[in-house]
Amino acid sequence: MAQGQNEAAPAKERYIPNGLKFAFGGFAGMAATCVVQPLDLIKTRMQLSGGGRSSFTVAGEIVAREGFASLYTGLSAGLLRQATYTTTRLGVYSWLFDAYRERHGGEAPGFGMKTALGVAAGSIGAFVGTPAEVALIRMTADGRLPAEQRRNYKNVVDALLRIIREEGVLKLWRGAMPTVGRAMVVNAAQLSTYSQAREMFVGYVPAGITLHFCASMVSGLVTTIASMPVDIIKTRIQNAAKGQSQMSVVSNLLKNEGVLSLWKGFVPYYARLGPHTVLTFIFLEQLNAAYFKYT
Repeated sequence: MAQGQNEAAPAKERYIPNGLKFAFGGFAGMAATCVVQPLDLIKTRMQLSGGGRSSFTVAGEIVAREGFASLYTGLSAGLLRQATYTTTRLGVYSWLFDAYRERHGGEAPGFGMKTALGVAAGSIGAFVGTPAEVALIRMTADGRLPAEQRRNYKNVVDALLRIIREEGVLKLWRGAMPTVGRAMVVNAAQLSTYSQAREMFVGYVPAGITLHFCASMVSGLVTTIASMPVDIIKTRIQNAAKGQSQMSVVSNLLKNEGVLSLWKGFVPYYARLGPHTVLTFIFLEQLNAAYFKYT
């Protein structure tokens, strides 16, 4: 990220305006989402399913029943999620990171402080992005329902407007607490372990995309293990039928499917989160490098 590059030259020469930090974070996340959206769809379907089917089985069923293009169902919601959530979390993290360095004479924060900054950035970003998250979960889950029960949202704008009209504006923040909780776990793990892994690999791995890739894969693995339970609970709550309480959703999940169901869909989750993490940070690094090169 930008902080890694700040260490290579005086901060004054390598400064990126705060507005651009937010924009670069959003653009990087949106570009990565265009690549991994099918994996996000498969992950959501597996988390909502009670069976023990594999990722390939679920993907095959989706293509057979709904067509290949259906793998990109909910892309508009995924892009809006990145435009809100990722823009905010990466922008806030980068801003907090640089603010810490300025207050401590250019010294980078330690692992514990990076984790705290990640938690703060993630919780803010998650609250901002919850409406898009609700729309994304519902749109990617719709195809598994019987035709008469489907919501059939046309796009993310239609989804948000119908939720407001049919359920009330506050339902846009349905599952906000587990969404924020998941984001705190994800960002504490993802942003801090990425920064830490990046520092550890320096000198052992060629600089550039190879370094970003290795650090991102380590970050993605740690993040997947830590965040899956909260992610599954969040997904079930946001897709729940109208009138079903959050506590009943969680208790039914644990009672009917067991504790290990909290890690259901581990492979597609990591297959989605790993590459998304890699691509997001690679795109972000390249945007930062381009800014320093051309301005």
